[in-house]
Amino acid sequence: MLQPLVLGRITPPSSSSSASCSRKLIALLLVQLLATLAVGSVATSTTPQKNNGANPNAVRINKCCEKFEVMYDGKCTVADSINATSWIPQFTGRNGEQNIQVEAIKYIIGAPDCGTMQKWPIFHYEKSEDKLILFPDGKVRHLILDPHARNEPEDEWNHLYVARIHTEAPFQYDYEQGQYCLDKALSSNEKQPEGIFATVCSPEKAIRWTDTDFLLRKIINPICHGMAIVILLVVAIIYFVLPTLRDLVGNIVTSITVCLIISQAADLVRIFTEFSNHVSFVVADSFFYISLLGAFFWLNSLGYYIWKTFRARNVFLRVTDGRKYCWYSGYAWGATATMASVAIFSHFFLDGPDARNSSIFEDQDNIGWLGIAVFFTPIAFIILVNIFFYVTTMKFINRMNTYGRIHHKLKGNFVMFSLIFLIMSISWLFLILSWLHYDALLYTHIVVNALQAPFIMYVCVLRQKHVTFLLKKSCCYNEPPQTSDWGDEMTYMNGGDY
Repeated sequence: MLQPLVLGRITPPSSSSSASCSRKLIALLLVQLLATLAVGSVATSTTPQKNNGANPNAVRINKCCEKFEVMYDGKCTVADSINATSWIPQFTGRNGEQNIQVEAIKYIIGAPDCGTMQKWPIFHYEKSEDKLILFPDGKVRHLILDPHARNEPEDEWNHLYVARIHTEAPFQYDYEQGQYCLDKALSSNEKQPEGIFATVCSPEKAIRWTDTDFLLRKIINPICHGMAIVILLVVAIIYFVLPTLRDLVGNIVTSITVCLIISQAADLVRIFTEFSNHVSFVVADSFFYISLLGAFFWLNSLGYYIWKTFRARNVFLRVTDGRKYCWYSGYAWGATATMASVAIFSHFFLDGPDARNSSIFEDQDNIGWLGIAVFFTPIAFIILVNIFFYVTTMKFINRMNTYGRIHHKLKGNFVMFSLIFLIMSISWLFLILSWLHYDALLYTHIVVNALQAPFIMYVCVLRQKHVTFLLKKSCCYNEPPQTSDWGDEMTYMNGGDY
């Protein structure tokens, strides 16, 4: 290599010699520049080139965290900061061969893109029922062992895996590249073993049209929900359209049916879990519990109104039905909103992650046990209060010797309240029993839920002679319904058919 040109002290030359010396200096500088570039190119050609990971035969592995990170307490953490080593994938053959070597590995960093499908966390450690198998082609199998398999030693697991290699769901699920991510799982808790963490997309479930359980859960149950929504909607329209039924009792019946319609629709969304993710399912879960709670608060308002009216000396109340309905609305909706806020807050901030991820309905995230307790404890108290209203009102009616037409109408409302209360309480009780994961109880809940709407229609419409009379007069006799605000007990006081 040429040494840098060092200039010493030069005496001032003449003009011609100065121009000649400048040309020589420029030529020497150009020669030195060319020599430097030539030496640099030779050094670059002799240095080994770094492999940029462009091997077309490299196996693509979806890693949840960066290459230098591991999953520590559920978060991506630099491995060196916790004195841990990075995750090294271990491949298993299709026939159970262990530690299969591959030519090269290419990591794809990040969680899988599941779209509208839900994401599931899976933990694989020595004594867990969930096992994760990474194949040499980059695919992952989630193997679910029997509960007694957790007591088997690790060397026996390979035999269990080979025995299950050709079984079908629900014992195993396969995930293509892009439908999962794997990483090393560590915990600050010394009792928590080291393992492998995976986030996978919900696998597609095989549709078994001939399976009785599938027919009841996915075919008959949604059809029954749809029919219930239609029947309850008819009841709500009847009590809302006919002006003479729009008194306080009629408005409360309309509010109860609307709440039950929303609960049936939300429960219908919860049935098709494979077409939704965790967020949409939790929203449907919240609407289901809130609407059901609102229906019971409105039922409690109806019981209180009948109980208070029977105990009043003057049944001709001084306030209008519209004003009373506003008061009862403030109680029903205010109490529902308050308890729903407490339940949602308890679910997200007070309930543990294990309780929130526990599966109550199919394979989904939903409202945890603490949130359900906040929702259902007021319903239990409402049932007790309604029993008190029923017993005391029944005693008062039995002690009455004479009563007028308005008392007769209130007695009909009391019978209607008692039957609706019985129907909704039985349906709520079987809803709780269906969570015990016994198929017989779940099937019974499906039947009871299907019968709830027809029974309510019978109690509120078909059994009420004055309601059928108004329907015949409005529909069959081509007479428009009256637009007075007196209510049917005042309009038909002197000749109405009750």
